[in-house]
Amino acid sequence: MFASNDKSDFLIGTATHGHHQIEMACETCHTDAFGGQDALQAACLNCHAQELEDAHDSHPKKKFTDPRNADLLEIIDARYCISCHTEHQEEQTHAMGVTIPEDYCYHCHQETLEQRESHKGLAFDTCASAGCHNFHDNRALYENFLVANANQPWLNQTRISPARNAAQLTAKKNSAGNHHDFSEYISKHQDIKQDWLASRHAEAGINCGGCHSANNSDQWLAKPGVSECRNCHANETEGFMAGKHGMRLSDKLSQRLNPITPAESRLSFKESSLHTQQGCNSCHSAHRFDTASAATEGCLSCHNDEHSLAFMDSPHGQLWQLEQAGEAEAGSGVSCASCHMPRIEEKQNGLNIVRVEHNQNMNLRPNEKMIRPVCMQCHSLEFSIDALADNDLIRNNFNGKPAVHIESMDWALKRNRNHSN
Repeated sequence: MFASNDKSDFLIGTATHGHHQIEMACETCHTDAFGGQDALQAACLNCHAQELEDAHDSHPKKKFTDPRNADLLEIIDARYCISCHTEHQEEQTHAMGVTIPEDYCYHCHQETLEQRESHKGLAFDTCASAGCHNFHDNRALYENFLVANANQPWLNQTRISPARNAAQLTAKKNSAGNHHDFSEYISKHQDIKQDWLASRHAEAGINCGGCHSANNSDQWLAKPGVSECRNCHANETEGFMAGKHGMRLSDKLSQRLNPITPAESRLSFKESSLHTQQGCNSCHSAHRFDTASAATEGCLSCHNDEHSLAFMDSPHGQLWQLEQAGEAEAGSGVSCASCHMPRIEEKQNGLNIVRVEHNQNMNLRPNEKMIRPVCMQCHSLEFSIDALADNDLIRNNFNGKPAVHIESMDWALKRNRNHSN
């Protein structure tokens, strides 16, 4: 609910799936009452510019500012996000928040049906179907990539997930501060002490004051929040606040909106979780901070859709349970987080960092965004494309092989052979 004045009476229509939880913070998008489309464009990029850059946006603004394409802008002015993504138009909003006719590709690519034998007879309203084309993110679907990754076995050798170290390195650096240890509290809460002793915080030397001291002082902070977690977990917090779980806790929104609860979502959630405000401790229980529990139980304690409920009986879920039982090598299991919050390997300040991407939206919509960073860690490109296009397989949490086959790779290979001859 809106933290100050309720503005629901001013809504001209329901916001899209991606924005509905911030629809009461009108000024997030409407930064200037008289700014027009340029002000709205700046608001879009304020949240999504980095995502577009990371995706190597296949339709960037510069493509449409080329004078040679000026005539195309008379039909769809693709320089502006709102030309395709118009909010508060639920009755005409398609998948991915698109609010224009689904055959919009025709206006720029009508010659495709004439030039490509594989596309003859197709309608332009299927271009963005799973496994074909994405307007912004084609990293796993462009032709050269399809050809380079063709004819691979559907299942690769079992991959061992790299051990996380980003948080430990950061925590070690921050633990050098002069935190008050609040030892008097420990004697009163032996159960909490045992949880803490079993945690990574204890291993890193982070005592009670590392989280419970207000501004690194001797003032006791009863309920540490995201800002305290951010002291050691900056990357994780940044990702969390960019996703749907933590969006309302971001610096831009936390003063205007309360944390989201499952009851406010449009998905199916367990009755017991409906009024749980989302924050770090929603998944990482206080004091123990068991990451293994957060990777599955943290998700399944709330999510109640078919895909989530089928996880434990799926091949992924069975691998996860074997690892947790000590019957499989550490890192060989596949949890909910393995796919939706994958581990990212990168260099920071000359160090090899392995961190968890806490923005679960990063690899979710459209789901083909999961192919390169997630699915292809274990599966072939062809299998991954087919699996993510099979809605029944998604519902049963990939318990089986795809019953759907997307022909994009076949077409790419045939076209490549024709060019080679």
